[in-house]
Amino acid sequence: MATGPLAKGANLPVDAPAVRAELSWSEGAGVPDVDASALLLTAAGRVRDDGDFVFYNQPQHTSQAVTHLGKQQAGGRYTDSVEVLLTSLGPGIERVVLCASADGGTFGQVPGLSLRLLDAGTGAELARFDMEATTETAFVGGELYLRSDRWKFRAVGQGYASGLAGLATDFGITVDDSPPPPSPTAPPAPPASPAPSPAAPQPAAPAAPPPAPAAPGTSPAPAPAPAASGGPRLVKGEEHLPVDMRKRLSLRKEQVAITLRKHGAADISARVIIVLDASGSMTRLYAQGVVADVVERMAAVAAELDDDGAMQAWTFASHPARLPDLLLGDLPEWLRLHVRVGQLALFRPRKKRKGLENGQIDMRTVGIQNEEQKVIAEVRAYVRENPAPDPTLVLFFSDGGVYRNAEIERELREAVEEPIFWQFVGLGASDYGVLERFDSLVGRRVDNVGFFAVDDISGLPDPQLYDRLLSQFPGWITAARRARIL
Repeated sequence: MATGPLAKGANLPVDAPAVRAELSWSEGAGVPDVDASALLLTAAGRVRDDGDFVFYNQPQHTSQAVTHLGKQQAGGRYTDSVEVLLTSLGPGIERVVLCASADGGTFGQVPGLSLRLLDAGTGAELARFDMEATTETAFVGGELYLRSDRWKFRAVGQGYASGLAGLATDFGITVDDSPPPPSPTAPPAPPASPAPSPAAPQPAAPAAPPPAPAAPGTSPAPAPAPAASGGPRLVKGEEHLPVDMRKRLSLRKEQVAITLRKHGAADISARVIIVLDASGSMTRLYAQGVVADVVERMAAVAAELDDDGAMQAWTFASHPARLPDLLLGDLPEWLRLHVRVGQLALFRPRKKRKGLENGQIDMRTVGIQNEEQKVIAEVRAYVRENPAPDPTLVLFFSDGGVYRNAEIERELREAVEEPIFWQFVGLGASDYGVLERFDSLVGRRVDNVGFFAVDDISGLPDPQLYDRLLSQFPGWITAARRARIL
C-alpha cells in the first residue's frame, strides 16, 4: 500500500503483474470532458506505429496487454481507467506513458485531478499522484518503465498546451487533421500489367485492344485467346474511361476470363464486394497508391463476373463504413473520392469534417484499429437483406494485425450456410491470425474462406494475382451447390 501521495518526479518499484491506472477528478460546473489514454513506447521513446496508442476510439492494444476501461461516476467523482498487463507487453516495449486529455476546456478547470496506480488483481493502491494544472489541455500523469528487468512507476505531471494531438505527435503518432491529398485520377499501371503507349491508336472497341509488349514481371505470350463468350463483356460506362485505364481494364478482363476458364468456371456470374482495411498501419499503402491500384485491378474481376460491372464497397478499422457503389464508368472519380488515407481520430467527431465531397466518409469515424468481425457482420447483413440470383464473392484486403480471432471465426463459421465466398488477401504485413488457419479448421460443410498473402501486390503480375484470387471460388461454388447452399 502507498503511504502517501508521490511528489512530482518520484518513483517506486511495481511488483504486481497487472496494474490499473485510475485518473480521477471532481464533478462541477464548467468542468471539461477528461479522457485517459496510454502510449506504448520502445527504448527510443517512440511508438512502433499508430496501434501503440490506446484511447477511447482504440480501446485495446492488439496484444491485449493494455485496455482503456472507460469512465465511472460515483460520490461526486469521475474516474477513467487504463489497465496494463505488464507481463504481456512483449519484447520491445519498455515504457507505458499514462496520459490524459481535456475536451472543451483546460486542466486548470478540472478540480481534484489525481492519478492512482492500483494492483489490478487485489485493488490495493500502489501509488497516488495529485496533479496541478493551468492552461494545459493534455497531460502525462505518470509512466511505467522497465529498469534492470523490473517495472517501476514515475510521477511525471508534464502538461501540453497543444492538446492530445501535440502530445501524441511528440511520441511518433501520425496525426492528420488536414484534408487528405487526392488520389491520382488514373493511377499508373503496375509493373504487372503493361499498357500500350498512350500514343498508340485508340482501338475501335475496348473489348479488343491491340496486343501490348511484355514488361518486366509479365510473361511474354501471344495475345490472350478470347473468352468462351467471344471476348470480355463490355460493361456500361466502360467507354467513358480514360484511354490508358480502358486499355488496362480490357487486358485484365481477358486475363480474368482466362483464369476462370482454367478453373472450369468460364460461365459463372457473381456479385462482387470489395472490403478495404483503413487501419493506421495501412497509411503507407494508401499514400503510395497501392490501394488505388488494387481497386483498379479488382474492377476487372467485377466487370467479368458481374452483369452490371458494379462493386459494393466497404472500408473498416475500428468501425465499418459502407462506401458508395463502384460503377465501372466512374472508376477514376471513385478512386479520387473514396480511396483515401485514414486520419487518426484523436477527438470524437462531433462535427462533420469540413471539405468532404458528396458521398465521402469522414475517416475519423472509422478509427484506426483492426475490427474485421464488425465489417464481416455488416456485409453478411447486406447480403441477407439484398438477395441476388448469383453467389457473392467478397474480396477482402488487409495488412494484418488480426487479433479478434474468436469473433472472426464465429462470423465466418456462421456464414458457411450463406451464398458468400470470402477471399482474404494479405498485403505484406503479418499477424493474420485465424484467417491463415481457416483451411485447417474442421466442422464446416463447405470451405467458404480463401486466404493468401503477398509481400508486394503491385509487383505481382496480373496472371498470378488473378489465379491466386480466383482459384478457390469455383470449387466453393461446386461444393455449395452440392450442399444446396446455392
